[in-house]
Amino acid sequence: MAEQGRPVRSQGTASGIAGTWPVGRAAPAGGFVPAGFGAWPSIVEALRIWARAEAGAGRLLPWVPVAFGGGIALYFAADHEPVLWVVAATAVALTIAAVLLRRSRLFAAAIMIAAVAAGFAAATWKTARIAHTLLAKPLYSVSLSGFVEARDIRERTDRFVLRVTAMEVPRSDVKLERVRLSVRKGTAPEVGSFVQLKARLLPPLSPLRPGSYDFSRDMFFQGIGASGFVMGAIAASVPPDAGGLRLRYAALMQGLRDAIDARIRATLDGDNRAIATALLTGRRDAITTPVNDAMFISGLGHVLSISGYHMAVVAGVVFFAVRALLALIPGLAAGFAIKKWSAAAALVAAAFYLLLSGAEVATQRSFFMTAVVLIAVMVDRRAITFRTLAVAALIVLAVAPEALVHPSFQMSFAATLGLVALVQIGMPNLFASPDHSATARVAMWGGREIAMLFLASLIAGLATTPYAAFHFHRVTPFGVLANLGAMPVVSALVMPAGLLGLLAAPFGLDSVCWWLMGIGIDWMIAVSRWVAALPGAVGRIPAFGIAPLIAASLGIIVMGLLRTPLRWSGALVLLAAIAWGLAARQPDILIAGDGASVAVRGRDGQLHLIRASKDGFLLKEWLAADADPRDGGHASLADGVSCDESGCVTPLGDGRLVALALRIDALADDCSRAALVVTARPVPPDCAAMVVDRQRLASQGALALTQRGDGFAVQAVRARGASRPWLPAGAGEGDFDGSLAPKTAAPRNRDATPAETDLQADD
Repeated sequence: MAEQGRPVRSQGTASGIAGTWPVGRAAPAGGFVPAGFGAWPSIVEALRIWARAEAGAGRLLPWVPVAFGGGIALYFAADHEPVLWVVAATAVALTIAAVLLRRSRLFAAAIMIAAVAAGFAAATWKTARIAHTLLAKPLYSVSLSGFVEARDIRERTDRFVLRVTAMEVPRSDVKLERVRLSVRKGTAPEVGSFVQLKARLLPPLSPLRPGSYDFSRDMFFQGIGASGFVMGAIAASVPPDAGGLRLRYAALMQGLRDAIDARIRATLDGDNRAIATALLTGRRDAITTPVNDAMFISGLGHVLSISGYHMAVVAGVVFFAVRALLALIPGLAAGFAIKKWSAAAALVAAAFYLLLSGAEVATQRSFFMTAVVLIAVMVDRRAITFRTLAVAALIVLAVAPEALVHPSFQMSFAATLGLVALVQIGMPNLFASPDHSATARVAMWGGREIAMLFLASLIAGLATTPYAAFHFHRVTPFGVLANLGAMPVVSALVMPAGLLGLLAAPFGLDSVCWWLMGIGIDWMIAVSRWVAALPGAVGRIPAFGIAPLIAASLGIIVMGLLRTPLRWSGALVLLAAIAWGLAARQPDILIAGDGASVAVRGRDGQLHLIRASKDGFLLKEWLAADADPRDGGHASLADGVSCDESGCVTPLGDGRLVALALRIDALADDCSRAALVVTARPVPPDCAAMVVDRQRLASQGALALTQRGDGFAVQAVRARGASRPWLPAGAGEGDFDGSLAPKTAAPRNRDATPAETDLQADD
């Protein structure tokens, strides 16, 4: 009799091999059975088994933040601001329904729908809570008084955020709560001080092209209503009040960052000082452009943004140092839970690091993730799990729903999801077999650690690639090589030396720590420059829409969260998203929101620039989105462009002309000769050309035009009928659709005067 649970071997084969599949099967009369038809029941049964396994106990929680984030994404996709009380009531009702269905088969679907509604409501509430005025038009001479809340030290200029208490504007009654101002390097006032000044203010920067990053949204959620620069001197004065507890805290932390920077400056200078300060305090704006570019091209740019790696190093160093010190005391080691004490000390250190570094989104996610891990250690629970990541994601998204659309959050969580999947799934499979003698010898020399570093760099790099391609239009082909070369030194020397420097600074013994940190930073810079100089190190990717990014995100999530072979369906989705993104067609014409710059794709397939302004940032973004390696000063950008004081013209790929009219007297000639006229001035109604004028630009913002027949399909920064608090509807009059079509010539009235000879004949 066969053992229970063991399959019975078939005896029907001559060779004695188990006959799992029938040797032959006759087709039923009157029909034809395709080859392999009998395998379908087994495939369907396998899919059912996998689906039941994925829906098992404990597998639902990691999907809740995915649904919550989906609700936030729906909020940001809305054309206009939702009604808060309706959204909140819907979320509450769906949550109650999910609780009532907790014993039903519909519970999983109900809780996901409730999570989507909760995410939508959280984002709507956050926007309503921080609502404030945004500047709509430039103001040229504004008198401001207020408290300095934050300060950035940058390479060429400094910048600070002013909480406005008094604002005087000639012929305007606009009132702003906060503004961000640039000043000459070294003249930024101290955080917490009360100042009076005059400034020129500009509206928050709108997207530079349709689909590009929305800087005005960032400024809105930071509570900043305008940016600009100081005109003249800054006068310190007596404040009308103390400024509040939050301001005193900001001044305390800024003073601490300045003190740390001063101690580092005493030993290091240049980029070494700037990078050391960035790693410890989060201030990374003083890094020079060549080194900053080399770091990001090589794939080491993540080192400059305080995230999970830095938080893990800080917590890990403190955890093991405290545990080692406590272990030296026999009474404590034998009778007390020193592991839990060490975890508590590491948690305190991580919280201090969070506050010191400015608590950016990536740092918040890292802290919450680290905190959940350390708390799990203190309560004797498993630390690194998908639940840990899910809890951290829910906390971050609940506190700051706007983080979802920020590249820092997207890349940080994608990389962390990949690494957790590697720990949970990959490592047990890789190291499940017992160590043989050869394997043990390799492990003694660090082979296993090198393999894990390679895999971690590879997985994190692949997981963040879609987001780097979407936001920055580039990938890092040699990122694994750079991380293998630099990260061991950063982990073993740079970060530990920095932590020791912080501890030794109050005792005046920190100089040697900064010197050691500088040696490691020198190595990191050398590796980044070497990798960035390799042929093909700059992987440029043309811009693509949000839909391929959403599909790629879904593929990464499926591959990361599923445990059965169903997760490979995520790879198929990811491959489809990549093909979709690479197939995206690039626009033939780009028009700036102010109408002062136009880029036209010529016969050579490259963009040729007509511009009346010197906006280098705009041009850099346009070229990067087109995967164009040229810089703003390249001579070929002006090929085929003819200009005079009245305007410029350049041909499209099909030979038709595009004109940028700068003066009204040039419009008559441009309207008769060009196929498309772009101008920031009003255009006469009888213009024979297709027109993008002041009204359309004021209503729709920057435009991207793609040829469609003789006309153009139009993509606009402001979609038709859209208006959000950070990007309100344009002030232009008129209802513009999504196309431009050539104008049909109006039929001329025939001359009714009879010929003189005909008149004579009639007489």
